[in-house]
Amino acid sequence: MARSATPAKQRAIQKKVAKDDEKGKPATIAAMQAGGRTYPAPPFPKQHQKKPGDESKLSPPALYDAPFYLGSEKLLDKVALVTGGDSGIGRSVAVLFAREGADVVILHLDEDDDAKQTAEAVVREGRRCLVLKGDVKDSKFCAKAVAKAVAEFGKLDVLVNNAAFQVHSYDIEDLSDDHFDETLKTNLYGYFHMTKAAVPHLRPGSAIINTGSITGIDGQKTLLDYSMTKGGIHAFTRALASQLVSKGIRVNAVAPGPVWSPLNPSDKEAEDVSKFGANVPMRRPAQPEEIAPAYVFLASPHCSSYITGEILPIIGGY
Repeated sequence: MARSATPAKQRAIQKKVAKDDEKGKPATIAAMQAGGRTYPAPPFPKQHQKKPGDESKLSPPALYDAPFYLGSEKLLDKVALVTGGDSGIGRSVAVLFAREGADVVILHLDEDDDAKQTAEAVVREGRRCLVLKGDVKDSKFCAKAVAKAVAEFGKLDVLVNNAAFQVHSYDIEDLSDDHFDETLKTNLYGYFHMTKAAVPHLRPGSAIINTGSITGIDGQKTLLDYSMTKGGIHAFTRALASQLVSKGIRVNAVAPGPVWSPLNPSDKEAEDVSKFGANVPMRRPAQPEEIAPAYVFLASPHCSSYITGEILPIIGGY
């Protein structure tokens, strides 16, 4: 009896849904706003930049200073080194680390004005900032940078590997050896060189945080080489965490989705930049200040002393 009633019940449900469908599909949702202020959403002005990108030329400007974020001495008197610390996520991480009581060393490639602005922002938080210019592909520069950081501040507690190179390519046949080499040597060799130089100076309670990406989890067809490196960074994070656990050094990674920074307009075509982040459920890219608190969490032994070898995706609900 129950079985024979089932088709009629299913048809009734179907009929109700068909009637509901006559009302039309739900309107496209607006960009989700769940923070202390309203964040920009696409469409953005069409724009493209030459490598390595300039944060001061972004339109709209990237939001990095997190005015509603209150520090509570989570990193008091720590010393942190942040590669790619002049702009984007790196700049916001440097500022929030300083707000939590850390002195900060920022490494940058060629963006002198951006680096100066980041240093000034760190100083406004009441902490010291050392700015070093160079290329993380160069192992000698990485070793010198760590040595200068230790000489300046007397120690090193946190390493943030964040510097990256990204340029799209639509077809593997068009991906040149030079392009592939630049991506791998910046994104993988750079992390390796910096970590190798830093580890001898790190002590129990220290932390290494690597910037991964959603592309390293899901892949991105136009970022074949970049996706490959970010997947490698995730594996590097897990393997290194296992290796360093006996030394009391935690190693974790943050894997962001789309983030509004100079990395993207210095990669994508202007038309694509205008729609950047529109395809995630939140309908917008993250601002750097929405990502940086995760780095504070993973850097602070007060917050994450039992966390190592983890990949933390922050991807706007994607």
